[in-house]
Amino acid sequence: MKNSFAIQNRHVVYEDNHLLVINKPAGILVQGDETGDKPLSELAKEYLKEKYHKPGNVFMGVVHRLDRPVSGLVLLAKTSKALTRMNELFRTDKIKKTYLAITGQKPPQDVARLVHWLVKDEARNITKAFPNGNKGGLQSELSYQLLGQEQEYYLLQVNPVTGRPHQIRVQLASQGCPLLGDLKYGAKTPLPDKSIGLHAYQLQFEHPTQKTLVQLTAPLPENAIWQPFRKLAAGLG
Repeated sequence: MKNSFAIQNRHVVYEDNHLLVINKPAGILVQGDETGDKPLSELAKEYLKEKYHKPGNVFMGVVHRLDRPVSGLVLLAKTSKALTRMNELFRTDKIKKTYLAITGQKPPQDVARLVHWLVKDEARNITKAFPNGNKGGLQSELSYQLLGQEQEYYLLQVNPVTGRPHQIRVQLASQGCPLLGDLKYGAKTPLPDKSIGLHAYQLQFEHPTQKTLVQLTAPLPENAIWQPFRKLAAGLG
């Protein structure tokens, strides 16, 4: 999935001397992989070099990742101090993350807390969820709330407590409601742009140097599946 994407001002949700937060479109890698496609971390360096006319290398630390077909907030660090401190916040689950998810099936409960033990199959790049303790599995927790329905689609607010690979995707699929377009975890058909119905909507955290509360929201993607849910999402503030 090659791309000619370049970060523009409209993609920047927040920036100061230490942090850069981008509203990532679906289809863009956060860090490089075997495809050789240019990742968001490199695109961010190019953005800063051009904006500030910086010669030479630019520091850009990746604090966390979103899967390639997922859109929304990605937090990057412009200094090593910020990277270290933000990594610790993520490691200790002290960042509040809110995702919006679209499914084609209604979840079994309107509000629920899910706990699974997740095992990553690195060779197939897929994660399996087990309902009880599993040797080698990582305990994973999230809560979700059904926000509403538009035609045959359902919008969920998801708040992961932990941050495991493919966590939201596999935990919701385990409830019989895979994300829209997520063929890897049971969706029947792909979306035209190869995205899936998952958007990293909000982040809330303590600033790594100012110690103030930062609350950020990423506008929903422009593609058609999100349009009917704009009013519902806006109600989350």
